[in-house]
Amino acid sequence: MIKMNDFIFIMQKRLKLLIVLFSFLVIILIVRLAFVQFFQSDKIIERAYALWSRNIPVEGQRGIIYDRNGKPIVNNKLAPSIGVIPRQIENKEEVARFISEVLEVSYEEAYRHITKKVSVEMIKPEGRKISLEQAKKIIDKNYKGVYIVGDTTRNYLYDDYLAHVLGFVGIDNQGITGIEYIYDDYLMGDSGNSSYYTDAKGGALNQLYGVYEAPTKGMDIYLTIDIDLQILLERVLENTAAKYHPDQILGLMMNPKNGEILAMASYPSFYPENYQDYDQEIYNRNLPIWMSFEPGSTFKVITYSAGLEEGVFKLDDTFYDPGYKMIGSTRIKDWKAGGHGLQSFLEVIQNSCNPGFMEIGERLGKERLFDYIHAYGFGKKTGVDLLGESTGIVFNLDNVGPVELATASFGQGNSVTPIQLVNATSAAINGGVLYQPYVLKEMRMPITNELIYQNKPKMIRRVISEETSKIMQYALESVVAKGTGRNAYIDGYRVGGKTGTAQKAVDGRYLDNNYIVSFIGAAPMNDPELVVYVAIDNPKNVVQYGGVVAAPVVKEILQEALPILGVAKQIDQIEKEYRWGLDVKYYIVPDLIGKKRNELPIQYHYRYQYYGEGNIVKFQSPAPYERVPEGGTIMVYLGRE
Repeated sequence: MIKMNDFIFIMQKRLKLLIVLFSFLVIILIVRLAFVQFFQSDKIIERAYALWSRNIPVEGQRGIIYDRNGKPIVNNKLAPSIGVIPRQIENKEEVARFISEVLEVSYEEAYRHITKKVSVEMIKPEGRKISLEQAKKIIDKNYKGVYIVGDTTRNYLYDDYLAHVLGFVGIDNQGITGIEYIYDDYLMGDSGNSSYYTDAKGGALNQLYGVYEAPTKGMDIYLTIDIDLQILLERVLENTAAKYHPDQILGLMMNPKNGEILAMASYPSFYPENYQDYDQEIYNRNLPIWMSFEPGSTFKVITYSAGLEEGVFKLDDTFYDPGYKMIGSTRIKDWKAGGHGLQSFLEVIQNSCNPGFMEIGERLGKERLFDYIHAYGFGKKTGVDLLGESTGIVFNLDNVGPVELATASFGQGNSVTPIQLVNATSAAINGGVLYQPYVLKEMRMPITNELIYQNKPKMIRRVISEETSKIMQYALESVVAKGTGRNAYIDGYRVGGKTGTAQKAVDGRYLDNNYIVSFIGAAPMNDPELVVYVAIDNPKNVVQYGGVVAAPVVKEILQEALPILGVAKQIDQIEKEYRWGLDVKYYIVPDLIGKKRNELPIQYHYRYQYYGEGNIVKFQSPAPYERVPEGGTIMVYLGRE
């Protein structure tokens, strides 16, 4: 039996042990609290904020797209979106009616959004990218739980111009076609968000302020496109379409020295901001790189340069054209009834003589001709950094007989894309080098403008020698001065080019009275700076010849484009072969400055118009040694000695 004193001792011992244990636990708790307070408080607070916060996403801004000269083509404009925190909305029926009216959606649809059992609901698609007027109405009402988020949408500054190249973006600002899609990863900025704090029931925690995490902006892109040239090209094509009502029309402008695309257009076009209003066939077909067709006589540039390079003819060699050429038992006619008679091979290209080109093809043979066709890049993609490029179709050499060789020589049988044709023609006149065409010039960081990437010309191969290319420059200039390209002649600019009138094949047969008429022009031919190609599909109410329809269009483009590029006029050019009643004669203006009025040479082809007082010529326009059309006026400004 335990005595009382022993019992008390045991109890005291146990109490001491309990006190020690309790003290130890208190110390541990204090250490733990201190550790949490001093070392983990930030993490715990962060977790608490995370539990309380409701994040409404804010899209990143896309980078700006500029032209080669730094002019913005595509930027961003404010387009707010609506997000709701359903548990904060008090009068759900009233809010649903209001939202349905502002967004023009059904009451049921609006009510479904604001009663969803989620922490945050973005009203989409109707509540995405709304107008500023709609956003103002929502802000003015100031309903609890309804928030406006500062999103943006793409702003295409030139409406439908360059649409097929630029492409467009979807509702979530992701690129869908064109440059917007190809370089989407670089253009797209990172998203941010607007945070609001609520309790477990969704009620706002007014003592805590929301946090705005700003989105980032994507990289800025600079294109090789010159927007001034693009506007010019599209304006001229629009006028041409209004005049001839073609099925479709396309234009392409390129720097022949490096493959930079300066302008590219397809008609009909579309507005990227409203792409949903158009058929996919319109916005998915960038005609200069997608369309594939038999080129007609523009392809003769390839045959002619190959013949020159291989030495199968010289410019002053002669050829007789009776109006046809017999290929075995097959008679293939020239475009001109009765033919061109005896002519030099320079006149063969001036007159676009089909039998002459069949002769060149025959002298080359199929192996050599098709080696050049492939060397010029036909039958494969050029590699341009755009979507939807076609390869065209080139005869399999095993299937090329004498007739196929003959027709291929003057542009029938093989199909090409416009960009292939422009690229190949550029190689024929730029010194003989084929380049890869491209649209992206460089990428830069936003705000700092730091250069991240710069595209450089990419040489694919040498196709012909510099000597042959020089001859091609002269030959094509003579086509415009004295041949089928006369309607593209520009006084003071050395323009060269080639006409094309291509039959359209459908289901294995050629259509009647339905042609693609085209012209490819370049200037100045002693040092080419610009190549322009225009193709018009089935123009109405006009004689369907490239020289009649397309050549004047290219002339109009070149007349405005060359000054934009800073290309100076030249006196030294091949004189245009004058046709009475059709062509305008030009005369060189004499130097009148410093002469007395009564000493000015008498002129019958133009007249003087005098300004100012005095007897001495101080200034004249046009300037000395420029040219004035027959019947034109020289303005003479007089002063005193």
